[in-house]
Amino acid sequence: MSTIDWQKEVESRRDDFLKDLEGLLRIPSVRDDSKSTEEAPFGPDVKRALDYMIKLGAKDGFATKEVGNVAGHLEYGAGDELVGVLGHVDVVPVGDGWSHDPFDPILKDGKLYARGVADDKGPTIAGYYALKIIKELGLPISRRIRIIVGSDEESGMSCVERYFETEEQPTVAFVPDAEFPIIHAEKGISELDVSFKGGEKDGAADFRLISFESGERYNMVPDHARAVLEDVEDVAGLEKAFTDFLQNHDVTGEIQTEGTQVTISVVGKSAHAMEPNNGINAGLHLVAFLGSFELTGAAKDFVAFGRDYLFGDSRAVKLGINYEDKESGELTMNVGVIRYSTKEGGRYGLNFRYPVTANMDKLKNKAETVVLEYNAEYSHYNDSKPLFVPQDHPLIQILQEVYTKHTGEEATLLSIGGGTYARHLETGVAFGALFPGREDTMHQKDEFSYFDDLLKATAIYAEALYKLAK
Repeated sequence: MSTIDWQKEVESRRDDFLKDLEGLLRIPSVRDDSKSTEEAPFGPDVKRALDYMIKLGAKDGFATKEVGNVAGHLEYGAGDELVGVLGHVDVVPVGDGWSHDPFDPILKDGKLYARGVADDKGPTIAGYYALKIIKELGLPISRRIRIIVGSDEESGMSCVERYFETEEQPTVAFVPDAEFPIIHAEKGISELDVSFKGGEKDGAADFRLISFESGERYNMVPDHARAVLEDVEDVAGLEKAFTDFLQNHDVTGEIQTEGTQVTISVVGKSAHAMEPNNGINAGLHLVAFLGSFELTGAAKDFVAFGRDYLFGDSRAVKLGINYEDKESGELTMNVGVIRYSTKEGGRYGLNFRYPVTANMDKLKNKAETVVLEYNAEYSHYNDSKPLFVPQDHPLIQILQEVYTKHTGEEATLLSIGGGTYARHLETGVAFGALFPGREDTMHQKDEFSYFDDLLKATAIYAEALYKLAK
């Protein structure tokens, strides 16, 4: 069995791999709570993507099970212990600016373009085909292998929480939802809302802020923002100030005037929240612009807080909670959701990625002093603890051996600010599928993966699973 040419086995299934992946990519599996039902808690399209994987496994002869309409698995082999691969079939919202239909996959110049091809449908199919190769070759294994498929990774991972309420934890597992070589440390992830409820107040103001909207998800840098103003004292002065602002900042925008009502729009650049500096936060730029004018009441506190403590500070230095360790690097802060209305007040939805040695509860309490100064309060908080697997663990050693064999490169251990399903495992790490040096287009327009990279990852996964299970 030591003479298996894993890459050749993958290449012989190239056409089938592409066909099965394209079928999954055509499903627009963005969570839609407005269409939630008991049979499809995250909306019909997300459920359709989950069903696609379950049906694919059944067709290919695997034992399959769906759990709570939110997750499921495909299993092969026998034994008391279990090796797991965890992938997800939900995707983030599309956003604007795509060069083609994001759910009509296109293979061009070696790149396969579609929403979810890199995060995480392509890697999930890679994990599936790795198991399929082991099954079709009839290789002897002493542990079961299970492909676990989730459908809510992008919005909180409640799917795997539900899955592990009733299903067993793998003995060891890996998650193909990040980058190679091996991610053995994942920062903690916290969501924190800062809310402003004071209402409108009398007093001198350059305008009334009627509404503000930017961002859809905590885990994305918002690329669009829109504010509606009324009773604008000096429309011409506002328009000139906005033109000057655009010239001095790396965003675009427009201003529309109708009497004394003005609508301002700003366009930045989306990116994953694990590194906010890879994007340009349209919402915070618009907040900063509004912060140069006089406001009253909750609008004043809302805008001033964003201007003074959030704009241009992805490390939370101004809030006094910046933190760094050698195991996993710096704390990062993304302002993913920004809302204001005269009725509801204002809200900033913050997403923190904090180092493995930090205590987010303490950091949150420390920042509250500043929050209170702006007549604000915390209105939402959740916390997913960090992940850390030591270098000498057998799982790490096997994955390092296989990766180096297939690539000729040292399998260094990495830490990330992104959160994968690995943090819900007793013993698991993120392992690929983005190779070093490749552009990361996850959560961005025109998302793509090099198709040959997906095939190479499949070969790595196949041998890794065999070694972990035999």
